[in-house]
Amino acid sequence: MIRTILHVDMDAFYAAVEQRDHPEYRSKPVFVGSDPKQGKGRGIVATCSYEARKFGIHSAQPISKAWKLCPHGIYVRPDIEKYTRVSSRVMDILAEYTDLLEQVSIDEAFLDVTGSRKLFGSGIEIANKIKRRIHQELQLTASVGVARNKFLAKVASDLKKPDGLVVVEPGREKDFLAPLDIGRLWGVGPKTEAYLKNLGLERIGQLADLPQKNCIARMGKVGAHLLRLARGIDDRPVLPEDGCKSIGHEITFEQDTMNFELLGKTLLDLTERVAYRLRKNKVYARTIAVKFRESDFSTRSRRTTLDHSANTTEEIFPVALILMKSLVREGVPVRLIGVHTGNLETEDSGKQMSLLDEVPQKDRQLAAALDDIVQRFGGKAVTRAALVSSKELADIREH
Repeated sequence: MIRTILHVDMDAFYAAVEQRDHPEYRSKPVFVGSDPKQGKGRGIVATCSYEARKFGIHSAQPISKAWKLCPHGIYVRPDIEKYTRVSSRVMDILAEYTDLLEQVSIDEAFLDVTGSRKLFGSGIEIANKIKRRIHQELQLTASVGVARNKFLAKVASDLKKPDGLVVVEPGREKDFLAPLDIGRLWGVGPKTEAYLKNLGLERIGQLADLPQKNCIARMGKVGAHLLRLARGIDDRPVLPEDGCKSIGHEITFEQDTMNFELLGKTLLDLTERVAYRLRKNKVYARTIAVKFRESDFSTRSRRTTLDHSANTTEEIFPVALILMKSLVREGVPVRLIGVHTGNLETEDSGKQMSLLDEVPQKDRQLAAALDDIVQRFGGKAVTRAALVSSKELADIREH
């Protein structure tokens, strides 16, 4: 049986959510990322609207460059909790069409709908149903690729953004790929792309026509792998368990800092965000890591593995704080700090929790109650006292 694979990719996800929630942002260039500080800001563009991309700006570019190219744009700080909630609703819609759902990031997923065709129709019919529901229920758009494998579906979903739908008909894979730029092959980064183009291979079809022995002679096993992709061959299954492998957050300071109190508060805030996302994804972390990027751009990290799995701030933060203390170097300013969790486990994977330890269970019950408040009233509805400034506390007391 010929497989039917969909790749669903939300269009400019963070920026689209902000434009949906703020009508005054619509049809305007919107940048989600760090504060540009009138061209002197640090950090990068997390994503930007399609109106912003007309100025030659795309995600992962320095925010300072975005400001120079588009100073009149709308610059928004990311609200990860909100985007995660919207992402969950998107994935809930996708899950109604197949159990074979592999979420690969917050805004994209693969679906194997081979077994769903009798119930929901052909691949293109399922794709249209998904796109229509995302638009009607969430007021957002998604681009979808439909093909017989993951590679082709991924390439297809990117060709007609935004709100695109591209179908690669079985038997037409080579014709579909042939005119596309060689850089669209998975695994071809800038260096490999330059190497291939130096060999005269500008288009995927040119590589697909080469004898296999020539590819292996020039590039070894990598050449054989790229040749298979160029010919539209990709046998990898859609694996639901391969979705969420790690969860983390990091932030670039507006100014390099050696302020230990600021580092500690920032670490606590990041841990709160990470713990919320762990619970949102119904997973527990066994590995905790803290990352520093110092003023000279050197990056250092420390990690440890817990003897039990955790998904609350009360469990994760004390460990992260110890790791952070081991990274601090006297007289060396910090540019970026991050908290990351890995080695994730689900509820059913045998969490090693002590039945005699009541504290983690109480912490988790409290966290669940706070999560409910956040989901109802937004991420700023509840804040830890440790994260509130002295001035804010004084204002609260006065009222």
